[in-house]
Amino acid sequence: MKTILFLSLIAISILLLKNKILRTTLALMLFFFIGVISIYFNDDRNYDSFYKHHFKESSTIVLKIDKVLKPGEFYRKYYAKIINVDKKITRGTVLLNVKKDSTSTFFNVDDQLLLNTSLKEINPPLNPHQFNYKLYLVKQGVYHQLFTDKNQYLKTNKSTVTLVGLSARFRSKIEEAIKKYHFKENELSVINALLLGQRQDISKELIRDYQRAGAVHILAISGLHIGIILIILNFLFKPIERLKQGKTIKVIIILILLWMFAFIAGLSASVVRAVTMFMFVAIGMSYKKKKITVFSVITSMLLLLLFKPLFLFDVGFQLSYLAVLGILSIQPQLYKAYKPRFFLDRKAWELFSVSVAAQIAVLPLSIYYFQQFPGLFLVSNLVIIPFLGAILIGGFLVIILSLLNILPQLIADFYGLIISVMNSFISWVSHQEQFLFKEISISFLLMLIWYVSIVFGISFFKEKSYKKLVYFLVSIFLLQGVYLFENSNKKHKKELIVFHKNKHSVIGKRLGDNFFLECNLDSLQLIKDNSINSYKVSEGVHKIEKISFKNYTNFANKDILLVDSLGVYNVATKKKPIVVLQFSPKINLTRLIKTIKPSQIIADGSSYKSYVSFWEETCKELQIPFYYTGKNGAYVLKY
Repeated sequence: MKTILFLSLIAISILLLKNKILRTTLALMLFFFIGVISIYFNDDRNYDSFYKHHFKESSTIVLKIDKVLKPGEFYRKYYAKIINVDKKITRGTVLLNVKKDSTSTFFNVDDQLLLNTSLKEINPPLNPHQFNYKLYLVKQGVYHQLFTDKNQYLKTNKSTVTLVGLSARFRSKIEEAIKKYHFKENELSVINALLLGQRQDISKELIRDYQRAGAVHILAISGLHIGIILIILNFLFKPIERLKQGKTIKVIIILILLWMFAFIAGLSASVVRAVTMFMFVAIGMSYKKKKITVFSVITSMLLLLLFKPLFLFDVGFQLSYLAVLGILSIQPQLYKAYKPRFFLDRKAWELFSVSVAAQIAVLPLSIYYFQQFPGLFLVSNLVIIPFLGAILIGGFLVIILSLLNILPQLIADFYGLIISVMNSFISWVSHQEQFLFKEISISFLLMLIWYVSIVFGISFFKEKSYKKLVYFLVSIFLLQGVYLFENSNKKHKKELIVFHKNKHSVIGKRLGDNFFLECNLDSLQLIKDNSINSYKVSEGVHKIEKISFKNYTNFANKDILLVDSLGVYNVATKKKPIVVLQFSPKINLTRLIKTIKPSQIIADGSSYKSYVSFWEETCKELQIPFYYTGKNGAYVLKY
């Protein structure tokens, strides 16, 4: 109550005050506090009914499947809500891992399971610059995971049907109907992605091709698909505008159809975001005023963040809104640069300017997250997007006819051929290696300054003035300054890293641009190793040289002693070295500690876990710091 009163006072002050600066400051404060309150109420951990508050080692829990995820190599994965712990009503979502076997069943949305298992923490990345899956799940409101197999759970007969569950059932019927028409595996997976929002069955190779061609957004139902559908519906229902209150009727019909498509596509977060955004755009378009369209996009963003504040950290959310805002603000300026005279020329230039505007808007963020830039994105988009509307309409026709069981096989074969041609074209583009710019890395700060420069650049080209030119040039100088400063820091950076890799030992010494690596990986394994590649790209390392430290190296005025499977160590080494134990050496650790008095013992991923546990106990007894990379992550020694 006090919070509502406080926010109301700020809102009233904004309305009553005439000072523009003070009103703006109070408005910022109001939105800040609304955001904080929204995050608090959306965090399950802040409620007494949060499952962890009631969980014990022997607790019996009831789960409800909330979302089916892409399966892993050994487990099928689901988001599941814990609705009951020891017969106490609870809330909160976990990651459920069900072990794969020939007899295990698939679960559907809304299925309820009874099981007895323990909560597991989600492991953070063990090496620098690797994808932080734990942080990603936290942003989805998932804080723990459960592991089970067919003998540890019981599927209950109880089932509360939700809207998402109904959507999943309807989508399953569509998938079963389509499968009767013998589409090829890649054709069927792309159809499911394009029309039903299901990407679980797309092969890694096909996903990689679309990523490298700069066309992966085609496979994920997003603003692009909803925008095309909105344009088609707007064209089809335009005659309704002639009626009294025709514009209002047209908008209502379009909104109903958009949400019907969202229902078919599974009501996933990305689909709901896109439909919500274009729902406001549709309303703005009916007024035919550009500023109203921009305000509609911003309003939809604020509305989504009010109910789902963690969307702000979702990559899809960020890219979608940046692309739309880029099209609205940058495309008109690009379009003015050339004035085509013919219809086809005009449409091609319009599409070209839209693609470039969207790419400019998302480019810094894309490089920050994905560390690559597909140079042929224009080719992919200019060829596919003009036909995407027809592909979507054709897909809807295929779905309707297949559900009615009257789809001619000839039409199914023709539609499958179109999808195959699209996949083949994307594959060809993706294999033009010379146009794929990989291993590009920018920092978060540099990414932000890039956007500052883009905003000032757009502002200047919209309205050329001396003041705006100064702002633009200052932002360029700031961009250059930060780039040179960060580049200088990288060239002078020195650190020693004991990476974690199961069954292998990987130790690197970083000296500026050079990275000296001792490891038991062969050349092919070294090229494919994600931990090394992530570090190399993110840190801007230009050269990796494989060497041997010969069981000893010195770094930051500290001696590093490597003890491998031979168990041989040099007692003449300087006192109090850091000792790295590799490949499960059969040594008397107590004798080693008493002989050379190490300052720290490190065990990497190459040693047996039973050995590691014994070494940890020994170090604890002798009061020597012990560090295991499999538990604590890579050991980093900075200079």
